[in-house]
Order: sequence, then C-alpha cells, then structure tokens
Amino acid sequence: SRMKGLFARLWPRPAPIIDRAGPNDAHALAKLHGAAFHRGWSEQEFDRILIERNAFAHRARVKKQLVGFIVSRIAGDEAEILSVAVARSEQGRGIGQMLLTRHLRELAGLGVRSVFLEVEDKNAPARRLYDLAGFLEVGRRENYYRTAGNEALSALVMRRDLA
Repeated sequence: SRMKGLFARLWPRPAPIIDRAGPNDAHALAKLHGAAFHRGWSEQEFDRILIERNAFAHRARVKKQLVGFIVSRIAGDEAEILSVAVARSEQGRGIGQMLLTRHLRELAGLGVRSVFLEVEDKNAPARRLYDLAGFLEVGRRENYYRTAGNEALSALVMRRDLA
C-alpha cells in the first residue's frame, strides 16, 4: 500500500468532473449502484426516476468514466436524497463530499429549504459524510434494510436545512 501511495503522488488522478446526470446515465448509474448496495436498482428503475420532472441528479466522472452519483427527488421546498454512491476504486478521494456539496448548493438555488435522507446506521463512511455536511439525525427506522444474508439493519433519518 506504501507503493500505491507513492504512485498516487507521482501520477495523481485527474480531478473528477461533476455535472448533471440524466436518463442517458441510467445504465452506468445502475451498474455503480449494484456494486455499492445490497439491493441494486435496475437500469429501468433509474430510467423511471431520471425522467421524472422533480428528479435531480449529479454525476462524477474521471476520464469519461462514471465514478459517482447523487440523486434526489424534490417536492415543494423539500428534497429527499434517494441515493449516493462512489465507485470502490475512487473512495476516500472526497468525491462523495464534492457531489453532496454541489448537489445541496444547486438544490438551494432551486428554492429547496430542507433536505432529508435515510442512511444505514452502521454505514460509518456515509454517516461521516452527512455529519460533516451538517445533516442532523431526526428519526430512526428499526429493521429498515435487509442485507444479502437477510440481516435486519436500522436506518437513521437525517435532515439538513438549506435556508
């Protein structure tokens, strides 16, 4: 791993490009989501979400390859973040934070005042990301998620006010 660190310093990866995602990204988003979660969403599910008028999504790309995304749904002056994922190979580079920061800024620009999300309570990296971004725990859903091995996991409901 020291060698890997040395290579990373000598040949730094280009900074990811963050921009809006749309229906054309459904296939790449589904692939990334499937690798990141117990129950991945299909390309059709992403397609359905991304064509909604109130859906809002950003993607992160490195050299044209999709390495992360965030997608939310807006209802009035509230939004719910439906999913955030970063490719395993790119984790720890701050891409989740870049996506979330850009996404929240643009949601605020659209008049969104409060953002909600659910996160698995044992998902330490995601919880750290949301804590740093100013999200506060406002509720808890026991046995909300199921793992591949059918273990029940609880979800935290978090909220951040933008206004």
